[in-house]
Amino acid sequence: MKHIVLLGLVVALAVGASTARLGKPVVPAVFVLGGSTLDVGNNNHLSGKDVPRANVPFYGVDFPGGPMPTGRFSNGYNLADFIAKHLGFERSPLAYLVLKSRNYIIPSALTRGVSYASAGAGILDSTNAGNNIPLSKQLLYFASTKSKMEDAWGTHKVSTLLANSFFLLGIGNNDLFQTSPKTAADVATIYATLVSNYSAAIADLYGMGARKFGIINVGPIGCLPRVRVLNKTGACNEALNRYAAGFAAIVKLALANLASKLPNFSYSLADSFAVFNLQTLGFVNLDSACCGTGRMGAEGGELCMRNDTLCADRDAYLFWDSVHFTQQAAELGAVGLFDGSKQLTAPISFKQLAYKRY
Repeated sequence: MKHIVLLGLVVALAVGASTARLGKPVVPAVFVLGGSTLDVGNNNHLSGKDVPRANVPFYGVDFPGGPMPTGRFSNGYNLADFIAKHLGFERSPLAYLVLKSRNYIIPSALTRGVSYASAGAGILDSTNAGNNIPLSKQLLYFASTKSKMEDAWGTHKVSTLLANSFFLLGIGNNDLFQTSPKTAADVATIYATLVSNYSAAIADLYGMGARKFGIINVGPIGCLPRVRVLNKTGACNEALNRYAAGFAAIVKLALANLASKLPNFSYSLADSFAVFNLQTLGFVNLDSACCGTGRMGAEGGELCMRNDTLCADRDAYLFWDSVHFTQQAAELGAVGLFDGSKQLTAPISFKQLAYKRY
């Protein structure tokens, strides 16, 4: 059952976005780097018993043509899919490791893009080490893709394609979860290390031809069911939220600094705290996992498991499992990034970024 308040908001915000979704794509391709909110199947192709995978029911229970697990940590589409839809594509580009297994990387890269996102990945290689594709390796995969694109199409054509493509990044939450600062000095050191590596990665993408960056900042990780369940009252962990907010502020400053130094560097930074507030509108359940076990659906672990309990109305829940949003919440978030208020994205919206031409 769709909820009237939520639907009304989605319809109101989506005015002006439907043309792009129904017509010709407004960018030549989308290249996705980040963690589990954007992963569309890379982790399903990684070996290792501790690799987080979305390869069991009920993942994909609402995916078109399903139900079937697709590697998305969602009951259906995820945020990358809805952003790609707003850009005029059917859904997110396929995962790099899926394309590699089919020997189809270059056709996809030249016409649609590639997703390198990997669940559990961090800005630092040490984050969940060995169980994901860290950001540094995602960059190497993109560099390899670019080289093969140039072999197939020529340097000039590929340069034009990349300059006008949409580079979607969403990473950092896992790094914050992996750290436990005890003092203000610890916090400052962690922030400095993370932002230095993140800035360098973005600059590397720029050096390889990227010009348009849609970046999803870290959000209120203290409000995830996996965190709330540790509190007797089920409240958010505000100390963890402040920790994330502090890093988000530094990322904002770092991007402004990059823009002042790199010619034609364009970006739209999503304020995930503001987006989260938007996403809470219209949902009946804001604190529990739709698929899970025990209190708040979060006592059985982070992910939805084969024998977990599934909620009756997925569209009523903000969270799908104890760390990821439902398809409905992801759709609302994407609408906000493209057509929401200036409080959601800065200095421009994802839509304005997409329509820039180089």
